Amino acid sequence: SDSWRVVGVFSDAGSVAESELWADATVLQGAFNRGKSFQSIRARLQSPAAFRAFKDLLTSDPRVNLRILTEREYLEFLSGSLRTIVRVVGFTIALLMGLGAIFGALNTMYSAVAARTREIATLRAIGFGGTSVTISVLIEALLLGLIGAILGSLIAYVAFNGLQTSTLNFTSFTQITFAFRVTAELLGWAILYALGLAFAGGLLPGIRAARMPVTAALREL
Repeated sequence: SDSWRVVGVFSDAGSVAESELWADATVLQGAFNRGKSFQSIRARLQSPAAFRAFKDLLTSDPRVNLRILTEREYLEFLSGSLRTIVRVVGFTIALLMGLGAIFGALNTMYSAVAARTREIATLRAIGFGGTSVTISVLIEALLLGLIGAILGSLIAYVAFNGLQTSTLNFTSFTQITFAFRVTAELLGWAILYALGLAFAGGLLPGIRAARMPVTAALREL
């Protein structure tokens, strides 16, 4: 095998180019027996608006057989399989953990309702309806869910924001590096997801509290 000397390191604002090794095209063609062929060519246009005219010019030329893509489209094509795997695995884990969180919330809120039988009976006896009791249980569940979501978001931001890793690109069979970004939008969706789980976990205990017989509960006073 040939030895290649690295003569410099460049940066490109964290783009995908930083995971590449650049060398003279003629040298690489000879080393990998590629003749004079090129797998891809990158062109820099004067402005994004010039892309349409550039694409129409080349696709209408019968002398060339090229697939014209923007850099974003090209990178999405290369990472399509990887993104699908990450999304499927991520959503599957989120779903399984969400189901576990719902069961945990159910257990917590059922225990809270059982421990507050006297308070609930007193509220019902002085005129509070079943809807009010259910709403109070749901509010408690949502507050607990919000606290947990904020703590989880902070941990995720500290632990994963900016974390860089690499994996195999299943389209080109090359190594691809990427960095995690915990954005405000992602944190917002995470909090909404946690609140949805908290609502699901507090709904049945809230209904049970509303349907609790007042006379039976008052006997425990």
